[in-house]
Amino acid sequence: MMPFQIVVLWSDVLIWLLVLVAIGLGVIVARNAPLRAAWQRVGASRVGMASATVLLVFLGIGLLDSIHYRVALEGKAGQKTSYGIEVLSVLDALATPLRTRLEKTYSAPFATRLYAKETIDLPDGGTVRDYPRLRFGGKHLGDREDDVFQDAGTTAFRFAVLALLGWLGLAAALTGLIARRGLATHHGAWSDIWQGRTSFAWNAVLGTLLAIVVLTVPLLGLAGQYHVFGTDKVGQDVLYQVLKSVRTGLIIGLVTTLVMLPLAIVLGIVAGYFRGWVDDVIQYAYTVLNSIPGVLLIAAAVLMMQVVIDSHPQWFATAAERADLRLLALCFILGMTSWTGLCRLLRGETLKLRELEYIQAAQAFGVSSGRIILRHILPNLMHIVIIALVMDFSGLVLAEAVLSYVGIGVDPSMTSFGTMINNARMELGREPVVWWSLAAAFTTMFILVLAANLFADAVRDAFDPRAA
Repeated sequence: MMPFQIVVLWSDVLIWLLVLVAIGLGVIVARNAPLRAAWQRVGASRVGMASATVLLVFLGIGLLDSIHYRVALEGKAGQKTSYGIEVLSVLDALATPLRTRLEKTYSAPFATRLYAKETIDLPDGGTVRDYPRLRFGGKHLGDREDDVFQDAGTTAFRFAVLALLGWLGLAAALTGLIARRGLATHHGAWSDIWQGRTSFAWNAVLGTLLAIVVLTVPLLGLAGQYHVFGTDKVGQDVLYQVLKSVRTGLIIGLVTTLVMLPLAIVLGIVAGYFRGWVDDVIQYAYTVLNSIPGVLLIAAAVLMMQVVIDSHPQWFATAAERADLRLLALCFILGMTSWTGLCRLLRGETLKLRELEYIQAAQAFGVSSGRIILRHILPNLMHIVIIALVMDFSGLVLAEAVLSYVGIGVDPSMTSFGTMINNARMELGREPVVWWSLAAAFTTMFILVLAANLFADAVRDAFDPRAA
């Protein structure tokens, strides 16, 4: 009997398909000298590689949360195996303590008691108003509640030392590899790395990794004993919610871009290159689309899709599949309404490029329009596409927060930065203020968006033909 059943969601397929596409593009880049040279310039950028390291950490969390399964239920021997209705992921399995340790309601970060007073029954039959003790947070302390900061500091220091030792081992292995390739000594390779004399910005990668492991490893170590980011209204660990929100943010940004990018590139280049009635039709299309208020258009499309989903419950074996389809519908709708800005930008740039001498010379020699677009127009637009892509990624992550705020975002059963921020708006109006859920969601989303923007700047600088 299989202890679990693999569950493949459509969003999982798209995420892993993107990974395969990225690997394929890497192979193409390795075989193309100009592309390889451009990406080598990206690799030499300290800011670019530091931000790429942060993005890879987020991507790793998203991939771990994109392998889903259902656990087999206990049954009698000889009976057909039945599986639970709850769909879990590898990330859920790794974060089982965070997922299963539920408190009664709000508790502050590193707290040992709830955030609000309750009436507590005393052993002698009386009652008292006090802050009840948490079921899990700081349970190992027993009666030593005043030792929270000392205990947390000692535990964090111990895990930070382990993280530092692991980082030193990784740095030593990397130094040895560079020394063998460069036929140098370990000391010389170490000096080359930290003085920036390597062609790849290894010093930025190692420095960023050091900061990440020294901050996150102690945090994860403490998460086994405390609620390091506190708990929400239903007592769920906020750190677990943050980790689950990463995948939703990545899907909103990446899958929506997959829908938007082909429309914007094809229509923008076609309008700018061929002009005439083709340009007029495309301009009319995106002008009409822009004249409709974006939020109202998205809301109407999402609500219509929700009616379709509610009318066909037989399509879904689990609630996770239902929530996944709503997420993909939201990505598709956002993509269909977000391509106009990039399309207009590419049209204007194409109008300028087609008047350059080498384009007109190619036309005079009878080169086909398709070949001119692929060989001359598109490569000179890629720096615009890349920077617009990542900037749109940032905007789409924020757009999901706005849509969730008005109730037309992701499914309520799915955790996202938007739903966390939406839930926090009521928490900010209570006394005392519950601030940690909003702070955790905002900080994580800020780091993700900032890393994406910095990486986009590095790629833009490397691919801009005018900077070459």
